[in-house]
Amino acid sequence: MILALDVGTSSARASVYGADGSRTNGVEHRAPYEPWTTPDGGVEHDPARLLEATAACVDAVLPRAGEIRAVGLSTFWHGLLGFDARDRPVTPLYMWADTRSAAAVDTLRARLDEGEVHARTGCHLHSSYWPAKLCWLATRAERPAVERWGSIGELLALEWFGEGATSISMASATGLFNQEGVRWDRSMLEAVGLDAARLFPLRDRGEPWRGLRAPWAARWPGLREAAWFPAVGDGAAGNVGSGCTGPTRIAINVGTSAAMRLVTPAPPAAAPRGLWRYRIDGRLSVVGGALSEGGNVYAWCLDVLRLPPEHELEGRLRRATERDHGLAVLPFLAGERSPGWRGRARAAVAGLSLTTTPIEILQAALESVALRLGLIYERLAPLAAPAHEVVASGGGLVRSRVWAQMIADALGRALTLGGESEASSRGAALLALDALGLPPGLAAAPMGGGELIVPDPLRRDRYRQALARQRRLYDTLVVEPP
Repeated sequence: MILALDVGTSSARASVYGADGSRTNGVEHRAPYEPWTTPDGGVEHDPARLLEATAACVDAVLPRAGEIRAVGLSTFWHGLLGFDARDRPVTPLYMWADTRSAAAVDTLRARLDEGEVHARTGCHLHSSYWPAKLCWLATRAERPAVERWGSIGELLALEWFGEGATSISMASATGLFNQEGVRWDRSMLEAVGLDAARLFPLRDRGEPWRGLRAPWAARWPGLREAAWFPAVGDGAAGNVGSGCTGPTRIAINVGTSAAMRLVTPAPPAAAPRGLWRYRIDGRLSVVGGALSEGGNVYAWCLDVLRLPPEHELEGRLRRATERDHGLAVLPFLAGERSPGWRGRARAAVAGLSLTTTPIEILQAALESVALRLGLIYERLAPLAAPAHEVVASGGGLVRSRVWAQMIADALGRALTLGGESEASSRGAALLALDALGLPPGLAAAPMGGGELIVPDPLRRDRYRQALARQRRLYDTLVVEPP
């Protein structure tokens, strides 16, 4: 059996998978947590809390699991964590949604050719990536003594094995990695004043650790000699877990945030403008786009608007979609990522009247996320096979089939709702099985039980009008994208 650990933005999860890549029912555990936010745009996690939550998940599932041969790990991309000379964390874990480095982005754009940076690193200059965060941290009056920079995956490896490394997958989404050379990018390191020695060594996903150190070996005796594989990015694992590992399947995931991704062994030298390019490993790349918005927009509406109880909401929302509310929404509660990459952009609603209802605002907000995914799809679809399938997963779409319909309508393309609710966990398990040389391999199809969501052609014109309204509002309130 494979133990899959998924350290996400809002919770850690542990699940057990069999040799065929199927989840063992009832052998799973989730530990929720919330990031700390600040009025100036900060979004941080306490690394000790994430370690504690992940360990609690392992504690919960091991008594119910059989023999564990390997552990696969998936973690959120872009998190930045500083370590001291003794490899102890000395900073908070700065998250992708932290926008306090927006001014540093302006400085980097003035000094560097963003097109060249994007071509080499696969990343735009943006507050979600490490270069801007490192430049911002260097200007702070109170700076901890950081010896090395990494993320949560390095902390877990150091804690459990006394040795840290950054996987190729995690490094590829930092903005400091050369995609073609599969190494740290020398020019970007020079641009941020960082020596490669102050980063962890690179390690591919198939190079495991073995031999837990004390006290973990005593706490988890059944895992002492299991193969523990390096953390891969949750988006990469999500594509694998959804069965989207080639040009015939595009993956959409709507969790706390949202993303659309395509796996290919031979992408263009640079991702299309507005999209990024990361990696699963030294052989496979992931091209796509990400929004800082997803389930967080739904949650914000539930918290702020006077909405009916959630068990009534889906029916009310379905009836509301038969009408045009006339609103325009920019959903940028945490700044914009794809496709414009404007970290200072903020959410806005235009077109309100005395007759506007909370349900209509919720509808317009969810549609606005669907429209942003549509902009990503316009750029990504030409890289896929002509007869490709779009596979959708994530808690946001499990929560609301109406939202899934909105996305299908905005894309003008049918969605297959994946039968696997935890695609990143399944992906971590499949990657571990693959590294062990066992089937079913990375090309495994999505789990059964999916549902086909077909776009409604009668709504196509209405969504075109909604997109035109959103574009006018964007052009009015947000600086033109690069």
